[in-house]
Amino acid sequence: MAYDLKGKKVYVAGHRGMVGSAIVRRLASEGCEVLTASRTEADLTRQVEVEAWMERNRPDAVFLAAAKVGGILANDTYPADFLYENMILEANIIHAAHKVGVEKLLFLGSSCIYPKFADQPITEDALLTGPLEPTNEWYAIAKIAGIKLCQAYRKQHRHDYISAMPTNLYGPGDNFDLNSSHVMPALIRKAHDAKTQGKPNVVVWGTGTPRREFLHVDDCADACVHLMKTYSADTHVNVGYGDDVTILELTQMVCRVVGFEGEIINDLSKPDGTPRKLMSADKLRGLGWTPKIGLEDGIRSAYAAFLSGQYAERRQGTAA
Repeated sequence: MAYDLKGKKVYVAGHRGMVGSAIVRRLASEGCEVLTASRTEADLTRQVEVEAWMERNRPDAVFLAAAKVGGILANDTYPADFLYENMILEANIIHAAHKVGVEKLLFLGSSCIYPKFADQPITEDALLTGPLEPTNEWYAIAKIAGIKLCQAYRKQHRHDYISAMPTNLYGPGDNFDLNSSHVMPALIRKAHDAKTQGKPNVVVWGTGTPRREFLHVDDCADACVHLMKTYSADTHVNVGYGDDVTILELTQMVCRVVGFEGEIINDLSKPDGTPRKLMSADKLRGLGWTPKIGLEDGIRSAYAAFLSGQYAERRQGTAA
């Protein structure tokens, strides 16, 4: 059954983060009232505050995009924080939604939920079929718990709670800090710095041969709204672009967009990481959704956002 957002009160948890802010932008055309809560209004890790806010505002639908996020170093240094804070805020929001009678909830996870050595492209049924990547298993376990919590509330209470698992995202609101950013914003920052500082080259870790998939955050937001309106089932849904590129190809594209014409150097002393990580997009395509933003156009959008200051220097922290 289709779920119409028009006239509904829709709470976006995590509205300050890259994904949450994109969902807020996307909802502007849905004719709904968008609700957000600052940390002073409701600390999402405190059950009493979340339940009080939900009781006061009584949203009809919820996009759960809030999370404590960070890079490999942060995950490895603060495993208890990543596991506890993500599990507690998920549980608080999902249970409060149950208590106030929220009609529909979409939980946002991450592709890190899948086993490190999952077959490619990764299908939804690969979940819990093998060991996780050790460097971010704490975050992954919390996200798996969120999926299972939505499934549990569907089973026990017949609530329409669903889950979506995005691939590597980029775009406005991304983190461009070289000490903590992911590969796409890091390459944009490196190429920009090399261009503006007159450097002869940019250095890329490893051989440049690993393949990665990237989805613009505005496409992710559009997919989430599509799922909210059209999907209702127990199984989580991958949200991906459906194609991948090598790191070298990505670097060449970034340099072209930024306007850096120097040399690309591979630092072979640094690791390549997993050879390939591509999620199957078949389920989402079967539901009638396809991405609209090509990779090079998306990089232009991300670079324009960086130049205009639409980014977060510090990634670690809760996107409340």
